[in-house]
Amino acid sequence: MKSNSSSRRSFIKKTAASSAFIATAGILPQFSAKSYARILGANDRINVSVMGVNSRGNALAQNFASQENAEVIHVCDVDSRAILKCLDSVKGRQDRKPKTFTDFRKSLESKDVDAMVIAAPDHWHAPASLLAMEAGKHVYVEKPCSHNPNEGEILVQAAQKYGKVIQMGNQRRSWPNVVEGIKALQAGAIGRVYFGKGWYTNNRKSIGIGKEVEVPNWLDWDLWQGPAPRMKYKDNIVHYNWHWLWHWGTGEALNNGTHMIDLLRWGMQVDYPVQVSSNGGRYRYQDDWETPDTQVINLDFAEGLSMSWEGRSCNGKPIEGSSVGVMFYGENGSMLIPGGNSYSIFDLEGELVKEVKNTQEIDPRNNSNPAELLDALHIQNMFDAIQIGTSLNADIDSGHKSTLLVQLGNIAQRTGRSLNIDPNNGHILQDSDAQKLWSRAYENGWEMKL
Repeated sequence: MKSNSSSRRSFIKKTAASSAFIATAGILPQFSAKSYARILGANDRINVSVMGVNSRGNALAQNFASQENAEVIHVCDVDSRAILKCLDSVKGRQDRKPKTFTDFRKSLESKDVDAMVIAAPDHWHAPASLLAMEAGKHVYVEKPCSHNPNEGEILVQAAQKYGKVIQMGNQRRSWPNVVEGIKALQAGAIGRVYFGKGWYTNNRKSIGIGKEVEVPNWLDWDLWQGPAPRMKYKDNIVHYNWHWLWHWGTGEALNNGTHMIDLLRWGMQVDYPVQVSSNGGRYRYQDDWETPDTQVINLDFAEGLSMSWEGRSCNGKPIEGSSVGVMFYGENGSMLIPGGNSYSIFDLEGELVKEVKNTQEIDPRNNSNPAELLDALHIQNMFDAIQIGTSLNADIDSGHKSTLLVQLGNIAQRTGRSLNIDPNNGHILQDSDAQKLWSRAYENGWEMKL
């Protein structure tokens, strides 16, 4: 078995090798060999606490632990089994054994913690981020940054109030070939872009009909629910199926659509739409799953362009050869960015004009860790923002806007009608029923406010 330090060196060596390849290929000036070399280490380490380490959080803990300018000093989870699993995973990446906490708020009391990584369920993302900033910590929060639009607006205000770095997990904004593709798009590679399409496909199984049972002894169910009004424990909620229940989750649209809508919004350089519609439903199985398993969200913008996102949770037929991706359509051609660190440009006849291929193997359907080495670049961008003031690739203002677009799609879905939107701030116009979904009810004492 490799020692902890050699395991970390192995990870860093792979990341550096990938970085060197990209740099020598001349991808972008900001992705030079010198900037990538920061991944090899720095004298000042950032002490990290990770909240929610069952799946994605476990992968993030490993990634943060593998950075030589960081140390995972705390691991927090309401599931005692997840804590033990994460400790074992991190053990292979760093020498230090993290302290463990069931209640992440105890971790926030520590002056040793510089930043908190939040990968708990969606209903926790914004409240935990706010508590962390209030405690003087920087934040890395997984997408979506909020459960509802009001929470996203609060996070934007909180980042300004507390002056803390808060990076959202839109990792593709730090993937070099994707960045190059977006730059080329904005420079006119396919002319004026007027339509964009994003998608996600999978073959998820039924979650069945849950039964009310005793809470397992390994789970703090009350703290798992946290800010959400209390519900009885059922045997088909924890850990993953909460995604498909509106009380805690946000459906496939925010679970995976956020990434693709973010790419579309970034490439097309728009913020808020003027109209949003959604069609779909829970079609494949009859079970406790509430959010759509089949959904098409359409967004129209005042700039004279549109975008759409198609989600198929239970039919995995790829689009354009990829289970996840985006396609931009312009006056002179189209650009495809599939699930990985690559892009292709086509002319109006559909003939390939240019192709920039992946430099790392990526599995878009991996729920926890699809692209570890590339995601390290996103982590290092956050560290640079903390240590030397570099601009974030996915700051909370940008993250909130992209999250909001998909949230508006879900609100249109739940109300069953198109929504008119104020293009200045993204707010819903003249629809009292839809406006009720702008926020949520909280468990008493857990209200999210500045």
